[in-house]
Amino acid sequence: MAESDRPVAELLTELSDQTRTLVRQELELAKLELTDKGKRAGLGAGLLGGAGIVGLYAVGALTACLILALATAVDGWLAALIGAAVYGAVAGVLALIGKSKVQQAVPPLPEQAAESVKEDVQWTKTRVKQARS
Repeated sequence: MAESDRPVAELLTELSDQTRTLVRQELELAKLELTDKGKRAGLGAGLLGGAGIVGLYAVGALTACLILALATAVDGWLAALIGAAVYGAVAGVLALIGKSKVQQAVPPLPEQAAESVKEDVQWTKTRVKQARS
């Protein structure tokens, strides 16, 4: 039996079944895509946290060393200021790297799934027009 000879009720039942299957597949694609973006965001957040911890330990231990070393050549307050500036720059670089990783995961929208749904809607519209003809 040709496609155009099939009863409308049969075509609508088939369309309903195919639509249900398609929606399930699109939801699965969206779930996978969001999981991937979540992992990237987690990595970026971890790097930002690491930057904070490294910055904290560095400020504590190495600043004391720098202050003691520089205090032999300049006043103690100036030695402390120089040490703080150096470690602030290191923490800033780590924060920028972490921010970059977080931005790679934004926006947390399932872009592939959305595009696929648009294509599916267009395909369905085309099939409905063909069935009416």
